[in-house]
Amino acid sequence: MPRFLSAHPDARLLPLPWGTPLAEWPAEHLVALPRGISRHVVRFIRVGNEVYAAKEVVEHLAMHEYRLLHDLMRLGTPAVEPVGVVTLRSTPAGVPLDPILITKHLQFSLPYRTLFSKGVRSDTVTRLLDAMVVLLARLHLIGFLWGDVSLSNTLFRRDASDFAAHLVDAETGEFHDRLSDGQREHDLEMARVNLFGEFLDLEAGGLLDSALDPEQLVDTIVTRYRELWHELTGVEEFDGSEMHRIEGRVRRLNALGFDVAELDITTDIDGSTIRIQPKVVDAGHHARRLMRLTGLDTEENQARRLLNDLDSYRARTGQQNLDESVVAHQWLTECFEPVLHLVPEEFASKLEPAQIYHEMLDYRWYRSEAAGHEVPLLEATQGYVRDVLSHLPDEELSVAPTGSDQPREVIAAVSADDLDDQPAPDDPWETGEDLAVATNGYLDMAAIRAKAARRRVP
Repeated sequence: MPRFLSAHPDARLLPLPWGTPLAEWPAEHLVALPRGISRHVVRFIRVGNEVYAAKEVVEHLAMHEYRLLHDLMRLGTPAVEPVGVVTLRSTPAGVPLDPILITKHLQFSLPYRTLFSKGVRSDTVTRLLDAMVVLLARLHLIGFLWGDVSLSNTLFRRDASDFAAHLVDAETGEFHDRLSDGQREHDLEMARVNLFGEFLDLEAGGLLDSALDPEQLVDTIVTRYRELWHELTGVEEFDGSEMHRIEGRVRRLNALGFDVAELDITTDIDGSTIRIQPKVVDAGHHARRLMRLTGLDTEENQARRLLNDLDSYRARTGQQNLDESVVAHQWLTECFEPVLHLVPEEFASKLEPAQIYHEMLDYRWYRSEAAGHEVPLLEATQGYVRDVLSHLPDEELSVAPTGSDQPREVIAAVSADDLDDQPAPDDPWETGEDLAVATNGYLDMAAIRAKAARRRVP
């Protein structure tokens, strides 16, 4: 009899065929979504309107990852949401099966293999790398050692004109009070090795822009990470007459999307030299502000764009001296909500609401420039729905790219129903292709299973 461990159980999962190896599950329970390369059997399960990712993995790894994902969720880190672990599985003949870790599918997410499947522009690759750098820095700030940094273990979501990266696989992760420089360097080295291999794979498949050099790309990640880490945690010294630099440091961190919860300020004996170092910084500066004012839950850059529109609305309506929360409520009811109400129901799943509003603002700006006057908000919304949104595929569940000649960097999608009729993406780890990966036992699943079996022997 299978045993379910879950903090938020979904009773609809109970009748599923847990006595069958995940690789042999009947198609009626599955939805074919693109996924990254995995060492394990991974399938997407559809239960009602919910889609879950199921990963068959040895018990101690499943429990370890389940608890780590819970901790990451509790700390507000961008990662997939754990649902539960199914243990004590066995076939009708009594053959034991590995447990299954269940996580919620991250809606509107874009796996890298889908992003690259028909090519992306070089600036898009740069934005993807920047998103990964921010994710890695956020994880390191809370003392999380990832241990297996890779594109395959990351999902991307639109975040205004950029992307936001979310951790998918925490199997090799570890929490520490504080990461040492050596531990952070270990993650950076893993990122260099894994991403270099993934970029070479894309290059060999003709999916990487010929102008992009895989080695240069991974060097870019390391360089940008070090720059961001220095800005987040580095020591800054200046003369006592330059006290404004304290405020400047805080503003720079806010601009990067971080709040300073604790700033260490020291002076020398005569007070002529000031030394400052951020001790505690929290990501999500703009997202938290937008949530506090409007209740909208968005990615960081989406929040930044919506807050800019809120500030413009405040200035346009001459309410600079009115309480910000009052103006925010007016903006929500007079701008944001009317725009979304104009989006036909059949187009609502094409993009997240905040992304729709962001893209409508872009559309409105271009139309206003062309017309020589400001186009009214609702007129711009009707034009955006007609000219742009109606031609985009749904991203709510699954994605597949279109050509790169779109006016914006469009990653097109196909519906889940369409994908149900397609074969699952090839996964070389499952199809037995010769990967020639030097694991040194670290990622060797046969070694991990043997070790787990030895643990079970009394």
